[in-house]
Amino acid sequence: MYATQALTDLVPLAEELDKNKVTPGVLGFIVFAALAVGVWLLMKSMNRHMGKVDFEEAPDPDAVAEAPVAAGSAKRR
Repeated sequence: MYATQALTDLVPLAEELDKNKVTPGVLGFIVFAALAVGVWLLMKSMNRHMGKVDFEEAPDPDAVAEAPVAAGSAKRR
């Protein structure tokens, strides 16, 4: 009952709108602005967290053992 009543009340309002003009309106702008602010805050947080990362890659033990010795360099014992 409520769906049919809502349709009968809203259909005349929809007919008054210009069918050739569709705009997102103020609500669309507010949603877009909120998404933009959310993305900006997430990027700011990500940059802060990435700045805290202290990562140094350990050398691969297989690559170090197989590395050729350059000519003219001598190993010290």
